[in-house]
Amino acid sequence: MSADPWFQSLFAERIGGANYGKGTEIYKFEKIKRAKRQALAEHPERKLLDFGIGENDDMADESVRAALTRESNKVENRGYADNGIQNFKEAAAEFMKRQFGVTLDPMTEMCHCIGSKPAYAMLPACFINPGDVTLMTAPGYPVAGTWTRYLGGEVVKLPLLEKNGFLPDLEGLPADIKKRAKLLVINYPNSPTGAVATKDFYKRVVDFAHKNQVVIVQDAAHILLSYAGEPLSFLQIDGAKEVGVEVHSMSKGFNMIGWRLGFVCGHTKIVQAYADVKDNSDSGQFMAIQHAAAAALRAPAIPLAVRAKYKRRLEKLVAALTQVGFRCSMPGGTYFLYTQAPTAAGSRTFANAEEASQYLIHDQSVCCVPWDDAGAYLRFSVTYIANYEAEEDSLMAETVTRLKGMNLKF
Repeated sequence: MSADPWFQSLFAERIGGANYGKGTEIYKFEKIKRAKRQALAEHPERKLLDFGIGENDDMADESVRAALTRESNKVENRGYADNGIQNFKEAAAEFMKRQFGVTLDPMTEMCHCIGSKPAYAMLPACFINPGDVTLMTAPGYPVAGTWTRYLGGEVVKLPLLEKNGFLPDLEGLPADIKKRAKLLVINYPNSPTGAVATKDFYKRVVDFAHKNQVVIVQDAAHILLSYAGEPLSFLQIDGAKEVGVEVHSMSKGFNMIGWRLGFVCGHTKIVQAYADVKDNSDSGQFMAIQHAAAAALRAPAIPLAVRAKYKRRLEKLVAALTQVGFRCSMPGGTYFLYTQAPTAAGSRTFANAEEASQYLIHDQSVCCVPWDDAGAYLRFSVTYIANYEAEEDSLMAETVTRLKGMNLKF
């Protein structure tokens, strides 16, 4: 074994300090990747049914790609974008008004982000000092929590329980936690549970923010993939803009996963603080991408087509999994189906969702993602590759055939 480099002891404690790179724990997505490789090696004759992929399977609309080509050939788009171009901000403001009836000043209440992920890293930097608390739902997207800890803060997880409609219990928090909390990060439609927020819940969030002086960060990445009704923005609620921001993404609803663009909108002062931190973190997304995204935001037919496709696929998946014993129903949003994991397959029992997931991959080459944060659940994604509806139907039939023979128990 080679000796440690001279700088081994210099790594920051936030990433492991002197022990950085020496851990043996394997991240669950890496475990899934390894299991997939093993299943493919041991059963090359058996197609991998991959419901674990969490990104859109289609390219951006042809009109959006054409806009990118056109704008990328303009010399004026070659330089730094800094905190965003006016065209994108105006298009985002138009989108918020058209889709949700929310009026925003594109210059003071809107700022772009290079995908929403960096925004969740930067927003804690606006508020969190050592000892401060960020409240986050569990399961949930971890980035805001990771950066809270990097900054010396504490993360308090709010479990999303099925009996509560996968909404967090805000009133049950200890008084000390409420006093130290500065941020509440929520995400609806929720990934991975698929739950959607109600106006009543959002009103309670606004009241909670005022009562406890907590800033709200609402992750709206899946907002256009809402099936139970029209998409609902947090900013549609009276008083919401006074207590926080909503973060939107071009990825999920517009098939622009790899384009890395989104926007933070809401209270002027919070947006300004985010923009100041951002200005010291990046130099903005390529202007041609922003112009192309502006074209997408002005084309309401695009997200409607994306929504219809994933709604159709989810309905088929619910029907297929129900046939083999899963107790599941159509989610309110996202392109994920979150359902209780089986407790056994024949005589083989599972201690948690991760064991069940690994067994499904190894035994039948069926891949899904385990979540054991608040009960044992599996997340099935409908972003698999299928060019025609007939291919979707064939995949569902094959899924039923493989899982039916496993004698799953719940």
